[in-house]
Amino acid sequence: MDLKTKTEIEAAAFRGLIEHLQNRSDVQNIDLMNLAGFCRNCLSKWYLSAAKELNQEIDYADAVQAVYGMSMDQWKQNHQSKATDEQLKTFEATKPLHAKISGHN
Repeated sequence: MDLKTKTEIEAAAFRGLIEHLQNRSDVQNIDLMNLAGFCRNCLSKWYLSAAKELNQEIDYADAVQAVYGMSMDQWKQNHQSKATDEQLKTFEATKPLHAKISGHN
């Protein structure tokens, strides 16, 4: 498989993941982090990092819009619930397994 085709397939898979996560607004980011070690915020940061590597002028708000399909404020207002004590405890316990994102802590 040539690189162009591979890149097109990867891009299509990414778009499918983004569409799925936008349709599953019931799934909280903290649950994604606790189970998989990444969330929509991680995807937004990866998106931003990739854009910067290609010298594209976008900011984090643009990357969030691309992943969430809306602004962070809209998402929080419409879909985000307060994390439970148990979710926060699991989040802290799983931190070593969380995604490593270049340029972000």
